[in-house]
Amino acid sequence: MMQDFPDWSQIDDVLLDMDGTLLDRHFDNFFFEEELPRRYAVLHALQFEEARDYLMTMYRSVEGELAWTDLEYWTKRVGIDVVAMHKELDHMIGFLPGAEEFLRYLRRLGKRVTIITNAHATGVSVKVAKTGLDRYVDRIVDAFEVGYLKMRPEYWPTCQRLLDFDPARSLFMDDDEGCLIAAKKFGVAHLVHSAKSSSQLPPSPLAQFFSIAGFAPLLNGRSPA
Repeated sequence: MMQDFPDWSQIDDVLLDMDGTLLDRHFDNFFFEEELPRRYAVLHALQFEEARDYLMTMYRSVEGELAWTDLEYWTKRVGIDVVAMHKELDHMIGFLPGAEEFLRYLRRLGKRVTIITNAHATGVSVKVAKTGLDRYVDRIVDAFEVGYLKMRPEYWPTCQRLLDFDPARSLFMDDDEGCLIAAKKFGVAHLVHSAKSSSQLPPSPLAQFFSIAGFAPLLNGRSPA
């Protein structure tokens, strides 16, 4: 199975997550788990651990909702300009190893490549400006355009109508298990788990999906002549 997957001749659309699949999630982990709590602690005269625990609880309270990734929502909620912070720290934003090569490979195969991300448009714009990610793909769709996050069952039929892809001839790659499960239930035929979402963390493979720690297994050259 490892050698036979994916058979690119059976795939027209490639749907790719952004953070943790193409871009290094280390930026997001550092931002929300370390830097934002540190600044929140300074602002409110708290210990770092206390501020982090408070913010992590705040994050979990809206997990699965659009607010979870809405940078403007978090700016209002925490009283710190989160968008400005993204721009300030954009030197930490970058591709995961091999991601650009993989995107060029998909171009050579002639696939339609769409980034489908839970991220908010303001965050997407900062990351695109830093990486030039948009030049590799046909379209970038954020969750707010669809109206749901990818782990929600409502996401997939809405996204399918928006993009007009055939689930049976589509590949979806993501680092989030919930998003992959939702896609599987909808009928997306080819699913890939990005097991190494951050350059600073070890791989976290999933047994139930084709789970890879790099892009090499996808560069198998199988495509129509």
